Amino acid sequence: MDYTNKLVLAPMVRVGTLPFRLLAAEYGADITYGEEIIDHKFLKCDRFENEILGSTDFVERGTDIVVFRTCPLERDRVVFQMGTSDAVRALRVAEIVYRDVAAIDINMGCPKSFSLSGGMGAALLSKPELIHDILTTLKRNLNATITCKIRLLGSPQQTVDLARKIEKTGVSALGVHGRKIKDRPRDPAKWDEIADVVSALSIPVIANGDIFEYDDFRRIRDATGAASAMVARGALWNASIFSAKGKLPWEDVKRAYVRKSILWDNDLKSTKQTLKEMIMHYSCLELAEGKAVIKAENLHDLAKLYGEDAYYNFVVMQRG
Repeated sequence: MDYTNKLVLAPMVRVGTLPFRLLAAEYGADITYGEEIIDHKFLKCDRFENEILGSTDFVERGTDIVVFRTCPLERDRVVFQMGTSDAVRALRVAEIVYRDVAAIDINMGCPKSFSLSGGMGAALLSKPELIHDILTTLKRNLNATITCKIRLLGSPQQTVDLARKIEKTGVSALGVHGRKIKDRPRDPAKWDEIADVVSALSIPVIANGDIFEYDDFRRIRDATGAASAMVARGALWNASIFSAKGKLPWEDVKRAYVRKSILWDNDLKSTKQTLKEMIMHYSCLELAEGKAVIKAENLHDLAKLYGEDAYYNFVVMQRG
């Protein structure tokens, strides 16, 4: 995986499923992260080749729940992000999935309570020995691209010190979100502290934080010296942020997302959550569209809402 001058879709829970990743790539994303998947959950899955969709599915045993779905179209750019607090579990998960993805990333930045309580995500930032154990175990045992994504620590020097320790494990790149655990999304990302990390390392750094327009990709790289730039909310609100030609109207992007969700039989909850996030940014869930999305009981309901009924029927007919 080349991490030079790349536009990167950040991992986003309940959003970064296959349809959204493919949509982002269609608009210009070079690397697309899947949503964080917890190691315990993934180890309960079996791998299936879905001949109807042309996808590779990892399905929770005894259910029809697809925990991770990918396809050959994204093989060279999709990153599987794992939530873990144990080197052995991390390796077991990686051994199952690494052949189907371009890279494996360990989440060390999520500040959500479910991650912290399980010793995962940002909880790892205070455990450099465990970080070393997880990353070196993966590097020693797999012929795969391994990366991780962190947040800023209490001081710039603490972040730099940790980043140097991570670099020594042999990872291919490091993602840095320019906020600390206690920071909220409304707090400005600290690009200057990302720059401190970049100047201290020789491996590529992926800068993340406050990218809302296409020009921000260049601005954050210029400001930090980072090799590549990663966007989360800016892409969630309008995935065409990756297009050098400029953003498309959000109504067009919503419909394109609904079509991809139909085509790849996306999880209904994931599809509705993504649409609700878009609507909340541009409009209001209390208006007719928002209420209809909340009320939708299946993908066909969403297809009808967005004028894609004919497309839905065509896709279903093609599947036989």
